[in-house]
Amino acid sequence: MAEAERIIGTPDIPDADRDEQDRDGQRRAGTEGTAADTGRPGTDGAAADTGRPRGKRRIAVLFAVAAFAYALDLISKMIVVAKLEHHEPIEIVGDWLRFEAIRNAGAAFGFGEAFTVIFTVIAAAVIVVIIRLARKLYSLPWAIALGLLLGGALGNLTDRIFRSPGVFEGAVVDFIAPKHFAVFNLADSAIVCGGILIVLLSFRGLDPDGTVHKD
Repeated sequence: MAEAERIIGTPDIPDADRDEQDRDGQRRAGTEGTAADTGRPGTDGAAADTGRPRGKRRIAVLFAVAAFAYALDLISKMIVVAKLEHHEPIEIVGDWLRFEAIRNAGAAFGFGEAFTVIFTVIAAAVIVVIIRLARKLYSLPWAIALGLLLGGALGNLTDRIFRSPGVFEGAVVDFIAPKHFAVFNLADSAIVCGGILIVLLSFRGLDPDGTVHKD
């Protein structure tokens, strides 16, 4: 019986069935080749492809947070200059919190008034570093933190460039005046909040690229 089957051979396959088998073989070969090229199963390759759009979404979050913080700071300063400068302070919570327009030539919270140009250069450098770091960003908390830093730095840098007494020496508009504390603005608040968030993320071992490490 076996000898008869060997002599007769494999029966002819209809053209349509042969074409279908050829296509199935090509699909299987393509799947195996993709897995071999990536060094991972086919499903892992798909997951790697979805990582790129996810990274782009994190970058979008960073710039959205930065734009919101920057716009809020810019609008608040425009209102303060137009309505509050050269006027009496406005008490918000008795003596504990009031709005008072002050021009600050120093850093955040009024420190270092003799180094205005240096602080301007530092703010510009921070902005460049954040933009470069955004290319490797895959963490949502880091996107929010860096967005706050970027928006705050842009807010104060705008004052340094466009306000008197001159370019890169402009005085920043501060107006939030808590009792027994330095006067600051919303850009300072965004920078501080972003910095605190970065410290917390670092303590948790979360890196900007989304990886978690334990020391």
